[in-house]
Amino acid sequence: MRARRSNNSVVVVVFIVIVIAALLAHRTRQVTGRNSPEAPSQPSSQTAAVEPRIGPPDIYPDPVRTQGATNPDITPDNIHENICNPKWSTKSIRPPVNYTNRLKTEQIREYADADTNPRDYEEDHLIPLELGGNPKDPRNLWPEPYDTSIPDGGARYKDKVENYLHNQVCVGNLTLDQAQKEIENDWYRVYTMSVRHEGADR
Repeated sequence: MRARRSNNSVVVVVFIVIVIAALLAHRTRQVTGRNSPEAPSQPSSQTAAVEPRIGPPDIYPDPVRTQGATNPDITPDNIHENICNPKWSTKSIRPPVNYTNRLKTEQIREYADADTNPRDYEEDHLIPLELGGNPKDPRNLWPEPYDTSIPDGGARYKDKVENYLHNQVCVGNLTLDQAQKEIENDWYRVYTMSVRHEGADR
């Protein structure tokens, strides 16, 4: 009788050990499967949505220093009171020249540009004021060169993109958020795909 009880205990212990081993093996497969090269983690939706920029690096701001920043006073709900109102002007929120000139000089030094002449740059808003860009936040401003490694990559050509996207927002073809993301992600892509062709058709 005692021997049978001992055998039953051994069977129970062996069964428990097998169950624990199976659970540990399953958990190990989950962890190594998630992090192994055969099963790479999926990129975030934000990373997947941003395509590589198509222009040369010198036509864009440093994405660490100048990430873009929006104006909290301009929202999709009130654009017809400000940026899409013909009586409204960016002059009402544009920062003073002494502020942008000082920031331009500081940022040229930070960017370590070979050309240190401030006259060769426009202290530009990455997200422009007419698209709800923040007027004074340094994260939305950078010394944009007038002349770049490509003939249509300077500040004057980005201005054309700003005007185009502003019009698209105000006629309802783009939301404010869409326009802000397009110019922030790659203004030159908008130029080559829309603005340059539009100019050629005229």
